[in-house]
Amino acid sequence: MQRRDFLLSATATTGVLASGAAGALASVRPSARRASGAGPFKMAFAPHFGMFRHHAGNDPVAQLEFAAAEGFTAWEDNGMGGRSVDDQKRIAKAMGDLGMTMGVFVLNPSTAWGPTFSRNNKGDRQKFVDEAKRAVDIAERVNAKWATVVCGTREPRRDLGYQTASAIDQLRAAAEILEPSGLVMVLEPLNPRDHPNLLLAKMAHAYEICRGVDSPSCKILCDIYHQQITEGNLIPNIDRSWDEIAYFQIGDNPGRAEPTTGEINYANVFAHIQRKGFTGILGMEHGNSRSGKDGERAVIDAYRACDPA
Repeated sequence: MQRRDFLLSATATTGVLASGAAGALASVRPSARRASGAGPFKMAFAPHFGMFRHHAGNDPVAQLEFAAAEGFTAWEDNGMGGRSVDDQKRIAKAMGDLGMTMGVFVLNPSTAWGPTFSRNNKGDRQKFVDEAKRAVDIAERVNAKWATVVCGTREPRRDLGYQTASAIDQLRAAAEILEPSGLVMVLEPLNPRDHPNLLLAKMAHAYEICRGVDSPSCKILCDIYHQQITEGNLIPNIDRSWDEIAYFQIGDNPGRAEPTTGEINYANVFAHIQRKGFTGILGMEHGNSRSGKDGERAVIDAYRACDPA
């Protein structure tokens, strides 16, 4: 599933937030009470809107309630910035009532896919800084601590070193905006098969940029699906980048579905991350391998199977 598909899926639920909520909640609460009773997951796995809609219906709050009843303690929503203020507040209240932690939303939807980091352009920088200012307001509203940044495309006729320096300068300008609020932008390397010609693909490059920015508000989002495709060697690369990683995302390969459907040994990867002391969020940024309620239950069962003891 492409990141743009996730954004479209997330925003598709916006229209039902304010209407039909009572009926949807009434339909989900009995099933929530019939949850497995296995207790909370040991790790803070974070589903997204739409992942459990066959069980919970289309209302986002009902989906949150279902997930919480199944043991999930976190949530993420790439498209949070595209929701109305009222919808953001409603979601945040529901998450607070359920004791759930908010994961990432996308900080820079308008600057993510062009050469806005790789060239030294004042207009690009200002546009990104404006997005950072808006992200601070969104994060305060929804109690978010992290926001995803995609660092745009490369310029084929400019040396990578100069492009990296331009990205560092631009990210430093945004970090100055984010630091007082405590919001952390997490830079996501994306694999070149699904997303060709992006500036940031490898963990080492993300590490270099974060060291150059030198801010607590600029860290790495390690998406394990992307890194398996780009370079593999998952655990050693996680170890080498550890002090700059603030967030993980999940998806198996091939297929970008739940763990146990592909080649990644997620039970080992999760156990390693846990042993290293990670207590943050692991976003479930993948599709379901099967459709309907059976597919949704398969997702939950896969995470139960891989959750460290």
